[in-house]
Amino acid sequence: MAPLKKKTPEELLLSIAKLHQGRLKILIGAVSGSGKTYHMLREGTELKRDGIDVVLCAVLRPQSPETLELIEPFERVPSIHWQKDGAEQKDLDLDALVERDAEVLLIDGLAHRNRTDAKFQTRLEDIIFLLGKGISVITTINVYELEGVDQAVLKWTGIRPSCTVPAHTLELADEVRLIDVSPETMLKRFEDGTLGVKPDPAISLRGNLAVLRELSLRLVAEGVNESLEKHREEMGLTGPSGASERILVTAQYHWNGSLYVRRGQQIARRLNGDVIVVSFKEPQKKLSKEEQAFKASIKKLTVKVGGTFEELPLQSRRRLPSALVRYAEEHQVTRIVMGHSKQSRWQQLKQGSIVDSVLRRLKQIDLFLMADRSEQEGERILPVKQRSDSRKALFRRFSPDEREQQMESMRRGSFNLYIGAAPGVGKTYRMLAEANMMYQKGIDVVIGIVETHGREDTLKQIGELPIIARQTIQYRGTQLEEMDVEAIVSRNPDVVLVDELAHTNVPGSLRKKRYEDVIYLLQKGISVVSTMNVQHIESLNDAIEQVTGVRVRETVPDAIIRLADQVELIDVTPQMLQQRMRDGKIYAKAKVEQALGAFFTTGNLIALRELALRELADDVDERLEAWDRNQTLRGTLRRREVIFVGIDILADAERLIRRGFRIAYRLKAQWHVHHVQDGAPWTDEAINKRDLLMKLTERLGGVFEMSKAESREHIAGTLLTAANRIKATQLIVGQPSKKAWYASFRGNIVRELLQAGRHMDMLIVANRITDKC
Repeated sequence: MAPLKKKTPEELLLSIAKLHQGRLKILIGAVSGSGKTYHMLREGTELKRDGIDVVLCAVLRPQSPETLELIEPFERVPSIHWQKDGAEQKDLDLDALVERDAEVLLIDGLAHRNRTDAKFQTRLEDIIFLLGKGISVITTINVYELEGVDQAVLKWTGIRPSCTVPAHTLELADEVRLIDVSPETMLKRFEDGTLGVKPDPAISLRGNLAVLRELSLRLVAEGVNESLEKHREEMGLTGPSGASERILVTAQYHWNGSLYVRRGQQIARRLNGDVIVVSFKEPQKKLSKEEQAFKASIKKLTVKVGGTFEELPLQSRRRLPSALVRYAEEHQVTRIVMGHSKQSRWQQLKQGSIVDSVLRRLKQIDLFLMADRSEQEGERILPVKQRSDSRKALFRRFSPDEREQQMESMRRGSFNLYIGAAPGVGKTYRMLAEANMMYQKGIDVVIGIVETHGREDTLKQIGELPIIARQTIQYRGTQLEEMDVEAIVSRNPDVVLVDELAHTNVPGSLRKKRYEDVIYLLQKGISVVSTMNVQHIESLNDAIEQVTGVRVRETVPDAIIRLADQVELIDVTPQMLQQRMRDGKIYAKAKVEQALGAFFTTGNLIALRELALRELADDVDERLEAWDRNQTLRGTLRRREVIFVGIDILADAERLIRRGFRIAYRLKAQWHVHHVQDGAPWTDEAINKRDLLMKLTERLGGVFEMSKAESREHIAGTLLTAANRIKATQLIVGQPSKKAWYASFRGNIVRELLQAGRHMDMLIVANRITDKC
C-alpha cells in the first residue's frame, strides 16, 4: 500500500500542470531497421481501436509489407520537405499539427536537426512544444543517437551519428520501451533487402550489432533501475531490490587500497553493477605524505573505473563495522569488498575482529574478502584463455568423436527464444507473427503447442498456421492434454512453435519438462521457436523470490538459454502491461484486481523488467565475447578462476549453489559444490536433500563432491583441504546464522575459514530477507 500522506502544495501544482501536458513515449532500438516504426504503428493502431484520435507526421515510408499494411489506415499531417546534402529531409509543420490538435501524434526520428529557418532547431524542441499544447507523442530513436552513448559507440564500433539528442532526453519521457532484435535477425533483414536502404558497412558487422544491442539493453536497464529505486523510496522499502548489483569497496590509504578498488571494479563489471569506494579517516589525524599519495592514487583510479569516492569521518577503529554497514544499507549496496584481516586469533580476541563485527551486522548484503596473495606461495591465477596454434588447429585431423560431434551440430535444428519480464508482454503474439511471415515465404512451420489464454489478438495471429493435434494423457481420472512430440517428429516440419518452455509435463509423459521435449526436437533436426519469462531462469530463482516474494517452482536451466541460437527480449513498460491487464487482454476481468494486487504490482513489474534487461544484456555480452574476446563491454577476463561452494545440506544450500553458478558463469570458471559430513548418521530428510542438491548442481553444470570430517570441529579444515586440492581461487559460503555467544561456544566454521583461508578470495553470502516491492 502506498504511504498515506498529503501532497505538498508544490506536488499538487505539479500534478495539475501534468493534466494539461501531453505524454511522451520513446521507442528505442539498437539500429535503424530494428522495428521501432512497426511497433510505434502497432501501438497507434491499438489506441485508434480504443477510440483515441491518432495521426502521423514525418514517418518514413516503410519497405516491409507488414509495416506498410499498418500505416495505410492512419491520417497523415503533411510534413515540410527540404534537401540536405542531396537527401530529402522532413520537418514537422507545427502550425498544422496544433490546428489538427490530435490526441496522439506518431513521429519517426527523434534525433533530427531542422532547417535553418524553422521555429526550433531540433525535433526534440518541436515535440516539447507539442507536449505543452496537450498533444501526446510516440516517437523513435536509435541508441547511438543519444549524447554520451554516441562516444561509447564511436569507441567500440567506429559509428558516428549525423545528429544526437541530449543525454537527459529519455528522462523527459513518461515511458521508454526497448525494441530488441538479435544481430542474426538484423543481418537477415539486410540480406533480404527488406529495409530498402543499404546499411552503413560498420553497422552491418555482427560484432558491432551486438555491441549496439548490449548498449541499448543496459541503457534502458539503468533507467528502469532509477524508477525502481524511486518507487521503493515512495513505498518506504529499504535494502537492495535484488534486481541489480552495487559494489562497495572499503580501502584505506595503504599500498593495497588500489588492489581492492580494481578487484571491486572487476566484480562490478562482470555483474554489471555500480562501484562505490569509501575510506574512513579519523577527523583529527593528519595524513603522512605517503598516505596522501595513496589517497590521490585511489581517487584517481576510482574515477578511471567509473566509480564514486567518498571519505568519511571515523572516531575510533571499533566504530568502523557499524559505520561501514550503515553506509552500505543507506546506499542500497549488495556486496562489500574488503581485505582479509591480518590479525592473529589472539589479537582478534583482544582487540575485536572487524570482519566478525561486520558479519554480525549484515542482513541483506554479501561480504567479499580479497585474498592477500603477496604473502602466500605466489600468484596462482592463470590467463583465462591460452593462445592456441591456429595453423596447427587448422590442419589437425578430427578424431572420430570430434567428427561425430561436428555432424550432430550440423544436423541439429535452430533454436530461437523470446523472453519477457512477465505474462502478457506479447511473447506468444510475436512468435506467431514471425511464424506467419515464415509461412508466407513458403517455410513449413507448424504449431506444436500455443497457449492463447483466450486473448483475442493472439488467437487472430494463429491465422492459417497448421496445428499439430495435442495428445491426451490420463492422470488421476482426468484427461489432460500435452504437446504430441512424436506426431511433430513424424510430420517433420522445418519449424515448430513451442510455447511456455518452463512447463512441467503431465506425469506419465516420456519427458518430464517441455524444454527436454525441445532438445529432443532439435536433435531430430527440427527448428524450434519458443517463449518463456525471466522468472523461470533457474539461477535467478532467489533474486525473483527477493523481488516478488514468490518462489517460482517451474524453472529452466540456464544452459537451455545458452543453447538458443537467438534470444530476443519482448520489452513492455509496467504502465502498458497494467493497462492491458485492466482492459482484460491478459486475464479474465474477474481476476484483474487480484493480479494487480499480487504479482502484477508496479514494483514487481519494474524489478522483473530490470532483471530481464540485465540478464539479456549479459547473454549478449557472453556471445559477443565468444565471437571476439576483445570486444566484450564488461572487460576481458585476465584470470582463470576456480569457484568452490561450501554447503550445509540442511541449510539454505540451493541459494548458495545458484549463486556459485552465476559467479562461475560470468567468470568462465570451473565450479565445485562441496559438503562435509560431520560424522552424524544420515537421516531420510538429509538423503533426499542431498540428492536434490546433486541434481541441481549437475543441471547447472557444476561438480558435486562430499567428504567426511572426524567431528564438527574439523569441518572447516576438511573443507579448506578440499578447496586447496582443486586450487580454488574463490570460496563461497553462507553467512553464519547462529547467535554470537552460541557460535563462540560451539566454534564458528566461517570464522575458522577466514582465519585459515586468507590465501583465497572468500564470498560470504547474506541470508536474504524477502522485501516484496
